[in-house]
Amino acid sequence: MSVETIEIEVIESKPGKIGAEIRGLDINALSAEAPELGMIRSLIYRNKLVVLRNQELDEAKYVAFARKLGRPQVYFQPQYHHPNYPEIFVSSNVPDQNGNKIGVSGTGKYWHTDCAFEKHPLSFTSVYPLVFPKMSRETSYIDMVQVLKNLPAQLKQYVDAKTYIHAGQLRYKVQASDIDKSLAELLERINAEVPPVEHPAVIQHPVTGEFSLYISSGFTIKIAGLDHEENQMALKALFDFIERPEHVHTHYWEEGDLIIWDNRSVIHKASGVKPGETSKMYRVGIYDDLPFYVGIGN
Repeated sequence: MSVETIEIEVIESKPGKIGAEIRGLDINALSAEAPELGMIRSLIYRNKLVVLRNQELDEAKYVAFARKLGRPQVYFQPQYHHPNYPEIFVSSNVPDQNGNKIGVSGTGKYWHTDCAFEKHPLSFTSVYPLVFPKMSRETSYIDMVQVLKNLPAQLKQYVDAKTYIHAGQLRYKVQASDIDKSLAELLERINAEVPPVEHPAVIQHPVTGEFSLYISSGFTIKIAGLDHEENQMALKALFDFIERPEHVHTHYWEEGDLIIWDNRSVIHKASGVKPGETSKMYRVGIYDDLPFYVGIGN
């Protein structure tokens, strides 16, 4: 069946909410020039995240789709890579058929935006779960455009025209090759690989023109120009406000879901896996090759 004969249903987010849903679209059937790819990108920009329902993907098909949508990322730490497809970041506690460990388990269980600790952060994140744990099948998101709009006056002084420092060192996952290395040696190596970077507290989206707050409790470590005590106080107040339950949008996964979100506009947090449960998730980061941000909001 050709793509043109498939009836596609699109449900966009309501005003003030995030998340669009696409049904009836088989992404495996899309050519590199298919107009549906532009539709998907536009929906991501407008709705912050998009869920494509009822997808059937293997590793090759997943990477092929990512290449059509943009430029797949190869994550800088190889222990996360799928052994045959380095573009696929594997979060899993399920061994392969030979009993070998693949990827890293328990990733992303804190509020963050992917690769904020890099000079050029990741545009889109796409996730395709393969094995669901029984007790936790959700990923949570916060719309940082709305958070910025709702920011109390007393917190704006810590945001307006401010620069924030982001670092990923404390989220590093220890691996087998780290045995016999001291914490100082590990931190020195990680700092050399991904040194802390600066980003404006408020960024402007290159497509929508919206302003969003670009900080997270997972990767933001300080506000430039403030002393330690004021930093601790300001960051706690900001994170407490950002992470209020009323700001959280939760996606409950269904079989066949492929979800893609815009890291410029949302932060996210994975749910934990209970002891004894299994979980396997594939992630492909995608660069849209636009500037991550084009300005600073005041």
